[in-house]
Amino acid sequence: MNRALERVLLATDSSRDAALAARAAADICQKSGAKLSVVHVWQATPSAHMRSFVRSSFKRLAQEKLDAEVQNLRNIGVSSVEPHLVEGKPADGVLDLAEELDADLIVLGSRGLGPVGRLALGSVAEGVTYHAPCPVLVSRGGESSWPPGRVVFAYDGSQTSWEAAEAAASLCADNGENGVEGLIVQAYPRLPEVDKEGRESDARMVEDDMRLQEKALMQRAGELEAILGVRPKPRLAVGDAASRILEVAAEESPERTLVALGSRGLGTVGRMTLGSVSAKTLRAAQGPVLVHPTSERPA
Repeated sequence: MNRALERVLLATDSSRDAALAARAAADICQKSGAKLSVVHVWQATPSAHMRSFVRSSFKRLAQEKLDAEVQNLRNIGVSSVEPHLVEGKPADGVLDLAEELDADLIVLGSRGLGPVGRLALGSVAEGVTYHAPCPVLVSRGGESSWPPGRVVFAYDGSQTSWEAAEAAASLCADNGENGVEGLIVQAYPRLPEVDKEGRESDARMVEDDMRLQEKALMQRAGELEAILGVRPKPRLAVGDAASRILEVAAEESPERTLVALGSRGLGTVGRMTLGSVSAKTLRAAQGPVLVHPTSERPA
């Protein structure tokens, strides 16, 4: 990562995916020595006439959930946990606390329980990932999803995607005796065209261009080896970036495959929004996803 991992913020709501996130956060903090903060954001049913005892009941239940998560983290080996009970909208509460604590990483489950039941990607997870000031690890998959046995680094030549790759390599370094497998993937939207009107591709031109791209990927793979401990295999793929990334991730043990990529694009309200590749990958991946916010600004 760009700086040493010092503070991890775990967002919990007592859901199944939140339990997976807790295990991941505990593992990361135990390996890195980072401090762990855990937050539960509660929101009372909106009513101008809510009686005080009803409000107190909501808060008490929220505190019980937070206390249970803190105890669970201690049971799995995290000696020091800093709890935070926050009232408000869940995504905003997590984001505001992350900024207040200057968190280096946010960890949360991909699906929580809301008023309409489970969603394909929970609105809280999506909102936090879209607007986070730091990398976000979204947990999903089965009990064996963390630590991952495989990492797919989605690289597109941008600084943001490279920072995502470095962050993921740092999180997955020294994963067990057998280590972790890695692939660094760059999607080629289309082949170079020599005849713009006929939309024809020159075979030699394509070969030369692909060779240059592969050489660049091999260099990046060598840089990641210094962090990850093993050299990721480089792979060029032609076609829609999100589809190619998801296909590669699904090739082997998809629930234990971490996909790392950067977010792209800036919204009109100051906080970042995900680009289409990040959004599609986040919604469809079967295993955990690490999304790194962009530091790039439009000219």
